[in-house]
Formats: sequence, structure tokens, C-alpha cells
Amino acid sequence: MDLALLRTFVTVHRAGSFTRAAALLGLSQPAVTSQIRTLERQVGRPLFLRQARGVTPTTIGDELAHKAAPHLDALVEIAESGLEEDSSLRTLHLAGPPEFTAERALPSLTELTGEDGQGFALRASFGTADEVLEGLAAGHHDLAISTVRPRGALLTATALCDEEHVLVAAPHRAEQIGAGSLRRTGPAALERVPVVEVHESLPFVARYWASVFGSRPVCPGTVIVPDLRAVLACATAGAGLAVLPRYLVAGALERGEVVALHEPAVPPLRTYFLAVRTGTLAMPHIARAHEWLERAAADWC
Repeated sequence: MDLALLRTFVTVHRAGSFTRAAALLGLSQPAVTSQIRTLERQVGRPLFLRQARGVTPTTIGDELAHKAAPHLDALVEIAESGLEEDSSLRTLHLAGPPEFTAERALPSLTELTGEDGQGFALRASFGTADEVLEGLAAGHHDLAISTVRPRGALLTATALCDEEHVLVAAPHRAEQIGAGSLRRTGPAALERVPVVEVHESLPFVARYWASVFGSRPVCPGTVIVPDLRAVLACATAGAGLAVLPRYLVAGALERGEVVALHEPAVPPLRTYFLAVRTGTLAMPHIARAHEWLERAAADWC
């Protein structure tokens, strides 16, 4: 059986679409369709059911994919790493949001980068949820941390941990607001308070308002910076209120640099997912990093 046909088949199985598989493989859609038909003739059974949006694998298609994918991935890994004497040190490509990856994931993986015969080189990339998942699907990354659970058979995701969000401001801002009155007045006390956020759409503040107050924020976005660590720095300097992950703001809270303006009975949460391409956990260095991050995440929640 032609390995090129199997590679195309596995890519279609993971992508759930001839069009997406063609883009990932750098082929035309007719070429992908032709290869799948050739493989189906060799197998003697249909491997996919064509639908209006993409394809669904048949039982035979699923069975073939589960048997072939790990071996194809291993062959690709061998081809990419080469046969040099130092190729035993594999490279793990990790992608995720900049703050969480820098503060949580990367420090947890540094112990695995040693030269103990089982270590690996580490390369990290930052991006939005869509960017890191697209890069993972295209083969640019081995592991991706995302706040969005990927859909389809191409990627497999595991819930990693929940992130609690906290409404904070510098102490003098809290005094001006009268933070203790929030329980009585609700968000009305915050309507004229400037906001520090990562985007003009106020994603963190809007999510907090919807979850805790059941309303939309009407506060202005005064400072917009695309990094939560910069948001914290601006909030600490008194630029305005901010909604931040507790792991990121815990130290500032302990030092009194910011204070929590509200402590809801049920704080807003956001889930992080650890995603891989289906079948790639058969590769030892990816499986080891995946397991290590899952263990570390038990202490993050």
C-alpha cells in the first residue's frame, strides 16, 4: 500500500474535509479526491461518507486511521529529525497564549529539557486560540494550549485547568469607587471608572459582567494593551479597573498593589485545553510533555 496514499488518507481523516486536507498537504482538492478513491479501490471498501460539509469516516476508515496514523507520524518524525548522532534530542514545539504559557506551561516543562536521554529541546510560540489551533492542525506545533476546545477528528483536546477571573484595581481607585458598596449597588458604581483591557471589545470585563452581574459593561476602555501582564501593570499604576486571572494577579494582591473590588460567590472561570493532533501521543516526547503538563495543572486550579 502506497505510503503517500495513507498520508493523504490520515490527513483527510483528521481534517474531516478534502478541502482542508488539500491545504494542509499542499495539494489540489482533485488530487486528494483521486488519491482517496485509489486507496478505496485498493481496500475494496469506502473509507469516507461524503456530506454537505466535509466527510465522515466509515467504520473501516476509522479502523484504518487508528492503525496507520501513529506509524505515519513516527515516520514523519524520523524524516524531520534526521539520522545524525545528536538526533536523540527531539524538539517539542509548544504554542499557547503568551501569559499562561510563559507563567505556567514553560516553567513546568524546563525539567524535561535536560540531557538525561529522555529530554527534548523546546520551542515556544504565542498566539490567539484560533492561531495556535490552526498552527497545530498544520503541523507547525506539537502541543497547543487554547481556551477553545477544537472540533473535529483532526485534533484531540484534554481539559487542563480552570482559570478564575478577579476584578481588581489599585487601592486608591478602590477607595474612590467604594468597593464595599458593590454588593448594594451592583455594577452601577463602576460605570464611570476607566478600564484596562486587552482589546477594544473588552473580552475579560464583558465576560465578568455577564457572569457576575448579568449585564453588559458600560464603562469606557481607557487603556488597551494586548498582554495581560501589561494590563496588570497599568491597573497597578492606577489607570483603571481590570479583570485578570487569579494566578497572574495573586502576587500583586498579596503585596497590596491591587485589591479585589468584588468577591462573587461563584467567580467566573475560563477553561484551558491541551490539544494535540490525533495520533501524535504515540510519539514519546509529545506524550511525556503532555503528561507532565497534566500533572502540573493539578496544582494550578
